[in-house]
Amino acid sequence: MKSVVDLKGVVKEYAGGVRALDGIDLAVGEGELVGIVGPSGSGKSTLLHIVGTLDRPTSGTVAIAGHDIAALTDRRLSALRARHIGFVFQAFHLVPGVAALDNVAEGLLYSGLPRARRRRMAADALARVGLADRVRHRPHELSGGQKQRVAIARAVVGEPALLLADEPTGALDSASGEAVMELLHTLNEEGATIAVITHDTEIAARLPRQVRIRDGRVVADTAHGKVMAR
Repeated sequence: MKSVVDLKGVVKEYAGGVRALDGIDLAVGEGELVGIVGPSGSGKSTLLHIVGTLDRPTSGTVAIAGHDIAALTDRRLSALRARHIGFVFQAFHLVPGVAALDNVAEGLLYSGLPRARRRRMAADALARVGLADRVRHRPHELSGGQKQRVAIARAVVGEPALLLADEPTGALDSASGEAVMELLHTLNEEGATIAVITHDTEIAARLPRQVRIRDGRVVADTAHGKVMAR
């Protein structure tokens, strides 16, 4: 299986000697749906930033979609992120007062595609997440679950190699959260590689693979149906 994410011996230290990640080894293969789960302070948010190329490790190697991030300038790293990684956050981060169609098209802003093409792709992405009838609606006209679907459409519109969903149900009621998780499962069945970062063990337990983080280390990984305690 081709790796979309490949971390080896990743350490992340902050000022004062705080070690947020302590020798992380993690590989995520193409087409996987994996939950990265741990309590507050476990290091999972730092791991998200490293995998999402929003930050660089103190030591160790990070390869995303076959690219060694240590070999990339900040500009090339930004281009890699724009092309290969889609982000979904708990807070949606939609532009207020802007229609769903244009919020999604924003995900293609740096693609170099003509505006008309970006808007057609955005309409297709909204249809893919079940919002074909909401393309003209602005964020304040949408429910929480619909806002998250718009955010997911924006994240996947460019067909990224990896979708990172950070606490995607955290701001939703249980019914809306269930619908969002069903959507992520559907996108994975269609071929998307997805990592869900969560503190919710119930959500993680429903995913095919769970990677458990504690004190900056991988303490269990159910890859291939096996728990590997460390």
